[in-house]
Amino acid sequence: MNDITQVFIVDDDAAVRDSLAMLLDAAGHDVAAFPCAKDFLDACAPDTLGCIILDVNMPGMDGPMLQEELIQRDLKLPIIFLSGQGNIPVTVRTIKAGAIDFLTKPVDGSVLLARVQEALERCSRMHTQADGSQSVAARLKTLTEREREIMMLVVAGHTSKEIAQRLDISFRTVEAHRAHVMQKTGATNMLELARMATPRIRL
Repeated sequence: MNDITQVFIVDDDAAVRDSLAMLLDAAGHDVAAFPCAKDFLDACAPDTLGCIILDVNMPGMDGPMLQEELIQRDLKLPIIFLSGQGNIPVTVRTIKAGAIDFLTKPVDGSVLLARVQEALERCSRMHTQADGSQSVAARLKTLTEREREIMMLVVAGHTSKEIAQRLDISFRTVEAHRAHVMQKTGATNMLELARMATPRIRL
């Protein structure tokens, strides 16, 4: 169940902001509206979650420019673009850059709500994946230098006997370190350990 409900509206037209806010609020979303990209960026934190309904043409920083700025800041907020007129080159560029959709005003309420739900689900998935990556990194940090060394050799395919000979330590010591590695990382088998350790392998 998706528990991320925040929707940000960035549009310089007050009437559009008000009508979209009413629609989204009625659908149960938490809504924050901004008249320009700068105001949104000032309020946006690195841990901000949700999605953006973004106007294409605005004074100063327009919609596609804001999208580029968010990418530069590594802020993974799914975007739904709204435009007063169709513009194929801009549509293609924004979709390629990761936008959920490019809708033309006036937008159909049911279509917009469906796209918002899709965007929030994408945000939730990305947040869960990021949490998982941080959790793995935290567990790997608990390993001692020797445990990391042995983990890397294990996932590279070396047996405990080969590792013992290579590091000039006893077979029993290698086995003890392997057990500690499995316990600390939470890996249940070698394949799972390899998936955790792969980015760290330099052998």
